Amino acid sequence: MPKEISKEKIRGYALKNAIEHDGKAQVGSVISGLFSEGLKKENVKDIISDINKILKEVNALSLEKQKDEYEKLEDVISHRDVREEGELPELENVHGKVIMRIAPYPSGPLHIGNTRQLVLNDEYVKKYGGKLLLVMDDTIGSEEKQIIPEAYKLIEEGAKWLGVNFSEIFYKSDRLEIYYKYAEEIIKKDKAYVCSCKPEVLRENRAKGKDCSCRKQSVEQNLKLWKEMFKVKEGSMTLRIKTSMQDKDPAFRDRVIFRISEREHPRIKKKYRIWPLLDFSWAVDDYLLGMTHVLRGKDLMIETKMEEYIFDIFKWKKPEFIHTGLLQIEGIKLSKSKGQKEIKEGKYSGWDDPRTWSLQSLERRGIQPEAIRKFIISQGLTKSETTIPIDILYSINKDLIKNKSIVADFKEETKTKANIKILMPDASEIFGKADIKIKKGDIAYFKNSGYSKYQGEENKKQIFWFCHK
Repeated sequence: MPKEISKEKIRGYALKNAIEHDGKAQVGSVISGLFSEGLKKENVKDIISDINKILKEVNALSLEKQKDEYEKLEDVISHRDVREEGELPELENVHGKVIMRIAPYPSGPLHIGNTRQLVLNDEYVKKYGGKLLLVMDDTIGSEEKQIIPEAYKLIEEGAKWLGVNFSEIFYKSDRLEIYYKYAEEIIKKDKAYVCSCKPEVLRENRAKGKDCSCRKQSVEQNLKLWKEMFKVKEGSMTLRIKTSMQDKDPAFRDRVIFRISEREHPRIKKKYRIWPLLDFSWAVDDYLLGMTHVLRGKDLMIETKMEEYIFDIFKWKKPEFIHTGLLQIEGIKLSKSKGQKEIKEGKYSGWDDPRTWSLQSLERRGIQPEAIRKFIISQGLTKSETTIPIDILYSINKDLIKNKSIVADFKEETKTKANIKILMPDASEIFGKADIKIKKGDIAYFKNSGYSKYQGEENKKQIFWFCHK
C-alpha cells in the first residue's frame, strides 16, 4: 500500500461516503476521494483489496454508528472539493446544446476499453442536451483491419445495452460522393496533388523531407489525374494533401488522403474503389454534421492536427477537440483483430466469448451497464494513460447485484455427477452441484465460488457464466 494512503484514511472516506448515501459507501466514490490524497491510478491495484474489506466493514454498521466513527476520523481526510462519482469536468466553449459523435470502425463489437469514448460522449450530451451521432467509420482500411458485417449490429446492440441512444446513424460508406466533392475542392485550392510514387519512394522522401516531382503538378494536371485514379489499378496513385515535406513531424508530411482499393465492401460491394483516409473523412463529416465538440483518444492527436489543417484550408469553424488517455485493463489485452482471428479459426465460440471482453460477453457474465458507466466515469477525463485493475469494475458491480442475487451452496463435482456448469472468463469450465431454482438471466451467488449469471439448461445441466467473486 502507498505509505500516504493509510487504512485510517480509507476508512474515513468510506464512512463519509456511506453517511452521504444512506449508509452504503460506493467503491468508486471512495477511490475518487483517495485521488485527492495523492493516490495514483497505477497504485489503485495495490490497495483495492483493503478498500473492499473496509467498505464491507463500514457498510455493515448502522448509520448512527457510522456517524460516531466518522467524528473521530473527520480530521484525517482532506476536505478539498472532491468531484462526486458520476460528475465530469465542464467542457470548454459550450454555447447551448452540443453535437458530438462516436465513430467506431466496424471490425468487431465495442469492448471494455473502447467503450470509454462512448460513455464520455453520451454523458456530456446528457449533461448539456443536444445530439449524439453514431458515425460508422466503415471506409476500407488496411488488410489487417477488416470490416465484419455483423459488427454494425453488435456495435448498436452494445450501445443500446449501455443506455446510449443515438439521434442519428450515418455510414461513411454511403458518403463517398460527398468526400469526392471535397477532394476536388481541395485540389482546386492547390492544396492536394495526385502522387504516382511507389510506397517505398514515398516513405523515403518523407523520411528525408524531400519533395517529389508530383508535387509540382498544376491544378489542371491534378484534376485530370484525379479522374484517372478511378480507372487505374490499385497502388498506382494516391491523393496527398500539401502540408510541408519539411514539417518537423514526419508523419504530418504530405499525408495520403485518398487511395485506391479493389477490396469488396460488405455493405456496398464494389460500387466504389477510391477511399478516403480517416482524417479527411472526419474533417468533412465533422463540419457537415455540425460537431461542436469532438472527444477522442489521445492516440489520434495527429489526426486532430490534420483535421484542423483541413478546417483552416476551407476556412471552416473548428469544433472543440478533447483528448483522453487510453484506458487499459491490468492483465487484459484487448484486441478486436485478435478476436476476429480467433473466432474465424474456431478458438473462440463467437463475439460473446468471455475472452473477447466485448460488451456482449460482459452482459452474459452479469456485469451491469451501470457498473461500466461508473467504472469509466470514476477515471475522469484525463490525457494520462490509465491502467486500471479489473477488480474496481467488479467491486462496483458487486454493489449493484449483491442484494438481487439468489444465494446457494455450491460444491465442486466431477462432470458426470454435476448438475451445474460454470464457464469462467478464460473459457475453462467448473462443474459442481447446487440446489437452486432460478430464471434465465438471473444472477446467482454461489458460496465458495462467487457471482454467476444463469444462461439456461443444456444437456440436463444448468449453465452459468462466471462474473466475479
